[in-house]
Amino acid sequence: MARMETRRLELLAELSRLGSMRAVAEALGTTTSTVSQQIAALARETDTTLIEPDGRRVRLTPAGRRLADHAVTILAAVEAARLDLGPGAEPHGTLRVAGFGTAIRAYLLPIVTELAASHPQVRVLIREHEPAEALHALAADETDLALTYDYNLAPATLDPSVGATPLWTTEWGLGVPAGTQVPEGTALDVVTHFRAENWIVNSRNSADEVAIRTLASMADFTPRVTHQADSLDLVQAMIAAGLGVGLLPGDLAPFPGVRIVRLAAPRVVLRAYAVARHGSINWPPLALVTDLLARRTGADAQRTGTDPRPPGRPPPGQ
Repeated sequence: MARMETRRLELLAELSRLGSMRAVAEALGTTTSTVSQQIAALARETDTTLIEPDGRRVRLTPAGRRLADHAVTILAAVEAARLDLGPGAEPHGTLRVAGFGTAIRAYLLPIVTELAASHPQVRVLIREHEPAEALHALAADETDLALTYDYNLAPATLDPSVGATPLWTTEWGLGVPAGTQVPEGTALDVVTHFRAENWIVNSRNSADEVAIRTLASMADFTPRVTHQADSLDLVQAMIAAGLGVGLLPGDLAPFPGVRIVRLAAPRVVLRAYAVARHGSINWPPLALVTDLLARRTGADAQRTGTDPRPPGRPPPGQ
C-alpha cells in the first residue's frame, strides 16, 4: 500500500461528514473536480474502492467509511502533534543534553532542579562530554542540546545546520607553582618566561592547546606539551607537584601551591555556548532550557560585571 497523504484523508473525512463532493469543495475552498481527483488518488494509494455512485451523487463504500473513521483519528493525532511541537505549546518531553562539566555543574543542574517543580513534564537526560564529542552527538541525533566552549584565540567553526546561543565568557590565566617569580607585562612576557617549562593541556579537547600554541607562536617559541588532563583539579594538582604550567580559569580558587597569573594583551577568554540544530530550536523543552540557561548565565554576568557574549565576534555558526 502506498503512503497516504493527510490532505486526501481530510477530504475523505469531510465527504463522510458532509455527504457530497460539492459541499466538501465549498467547505474547504476548492473545486469539486479537485475533490474528485484527490479521492480517486487516495483510492489508488489504498488499492481500495472508496466511493460508489448513489443516483447523481456518490456515497462511501464500507471500506471508504472505515478509512474515513481512521482519517478522523489520524488527522486529530497530526493536529495534536502540531500543537505539541509549536512554539506556544506547554513544554513536555525528554531533552537530551551533552556538555562539559562546568556548564552542567554550575548552570544546568540548578535548572533541572527548578524544572522538577515548574515543569514536571520536562525530563532532562545529561551526558558529560567535551565540545567536539557533544557536537558529534548532536550531528548524530544522539543529543538535542550541546553545551560547548571555545577560546578567543582558538575560535570554533560550527556546521551551518546548527545555531549557537552565547552563554558566558571567562578570562583564563596561567597556572604556575606558587612562589614562582613572574615578570610583569603582557601575556607574551608571561608565557615567554615559562618557555622552557612543560605545558599541561586538556586530553579530550584541543581548544586550550591551540590557545597555548597561539600565544607561544606570538612570543616566538614552541611550547613543550607533555601532560594531559580533563579535570581542572588534576591540572592544579600537577602544577602544584611541579609537573608543568597550564591554563586555568581566572576566577578559580587555586589549590595550595598554585598561583593563577592574569594574562592580558592578548587576553585568553573562554566563550560558552548552547548549540542546537536549527530545526529543533523552537521545540518547547529545548527552547525553555536554552532560555533558562541564557537567563541564568546573563544574571551571573551582571553580578560579576562580565559580558556573556564573545568579545568582538558573533557566535560560531551564526
